[in-house]
Amino acid sequence: MIEQAPDQYQDIRDGVRALCAQYPDEYHRKVDQERGYPEEFVDALVKEGWLAALIPEEFGGSGLGLAEASVIMEEINRSGGNSGACHGQMYVINTLIKYGSDAQKQKYLPAIAAGDLRLQSMGVTEPTTGTDTTKLKTTAVKKGDKYVVNGQKVWISRVQHSDLMILLARTTPVEECRKPSEGMSIFMVDIKQALGNGLTVKPIRNMVNHETNELFFDNLEIPAENLIGTEGQGFKHLLSGLNAERVLIAAECIGDAWWFIDKVTAYTKERVVFGRPIGQNQGVQFPIAESYIETAAADLMRFEACRLYDADEPCGAQANMAKYLAAKASWEAANACIQFHGGFGFAEEYDVERKFRETRLYQVAPISTNMILSYVGQHVLGMPRSF
Repeated sequence: MIEQAPDQYQDIRDGVRALCAQYPDEYHRKVDQERGYPEEFVDALVKEGWLAALIPEEFGGSGLGLAEASVIMEEINRSGGNSGACHGQMYVINTLIKYGSDAQKQKYLPAIAAGDLRLQSMGVTEPTTGTDTTKLKTTAVKKGDKYVVNGQKVWISRVQHSDLMILLARTTPVEECRKPSEGMSIFMVDIKQALGNGLTVKPIRNMVNHETNELFFDNLEIPAENLIGTEGQGFKHLLSGLNAERVLIAAECIGDAWWFIDKVTAYTKERVVFGRPIGQNQGVQFPIAESYIETAAADLMRFEACRLYDADEPCGAQANMAKYLAAKASWEAANACIQFHGGFGFAEEYDVERKFRETRLYQVAPISTNMILSYVGQHVLGMPRSF
């Protein structure tokens, strides 16, 4: 591993690395080959309290900030793992912490911190609207002390390994709202209770071993007490969690990038062709050096976004830019790594092809690079809305 100067998070880095060392590349490779879920690894993260980092101490968590949480995610990916199996709890839980009632926090947070419940899923994206969230069609109609939900969601991850899901649905028809972003609400859904009682889950196989699904809601009843925050303001409530999501994904990409740079740097020092290490060639050195520079720059933007988020200041631009820079850096590092490993880069035993597939996802999700560019064009540069 390329040595970097210790930082204020070194204790966290050392702790996560020690745990991850118990689950080496061979473990994650086997999970990927079997298209399984790293249950033992996630259980270990929960047991040591890493996934309760953002939960306030009064509810059994560590009470840490987004910066610390991002370091945990980074180190999992840098150690050869994939935080996609567990990162949902890190960013989904922020919505509950910030907007949940006292009763909801008392009901859920201690159990989540203890590992008795998992909150890993967030139901937002729909097949016909994608990132155009204000056009979502899933509805929640209040009837007495319940809301009745009908609709469909897609690309909803970790449902099979989550007890709870935060769901976004429209409670007021868009034509009755002043703005399209109003009239949506968020709810806590008990997944096990909902299955077979209005919720149907259909897994989606994909090029990454990422547990994701299509969901169908057919008159699913949710207790009115499961409404989080204010009815009609769900989209606004959710934005806080989405900014955290972008920052955490940026950290994971930074971890991936360091993994690729470590891997390819070591290989190019050892691999001898035409009587010299291939790392002696500038055509090999320069792309790797460029990836290192881009990753270091993305790292700085990640921590700037964390600083603003943890200070409860506006951070939408920084969160988006951090995700953009980090996803680009990890993808370019992945390309260099697989290229300079030659044929061995495609061999499962080197783990490059697995990590290559995993990091490619973040050019598309959780928000595509083009949507980030549109955000910056409109909200930062003041240009006309492009969509």
